Amino acid sequence: MPDIRILIVEDDPFIAMDIEYAVMEKLGDSAELIVVESVEEARRAAASPLSCALLDIDVVGGKTFDVAASLLDKGTPIAFVSGSTPSDVPLALRAVRFLRKPFSTREIVSFVSGALKVH
Repeated sequence: MPDIRILIVEDDPFIAMDIEYAVMEKLGDSAELIVVESVEEARRAAASPLSCALLDIDVVGGKTFDVAASLLDKGTPIAFVSGSTPSDVPLALRAVRFLRKPFSTREIVSFVSGALKVH
């Protein structure tokens, strides 16, 4: 099993595939991608160690803010990938990297590379 584990929380399957593709292009088989579409699935996935996470804000079952806070408490690098605006994010989470949809795959790769310190 790869040492790199990346959580992708996205309820639109096409956007999830775009994010997956961007990460796989950079990391290939060296990473395990955990792709989920709901807050509950994200909570379960976040209970295990993760290298980083890309979170949509509004997904099945609500908003991912509690998942984001939990991951930050563990020291896991996260980014929001959302059509929302940064002002929709609670103050305690405003320092989190925010990638606005529509995003470029370059932005996704840049975040993951920085989080994993991969060049």
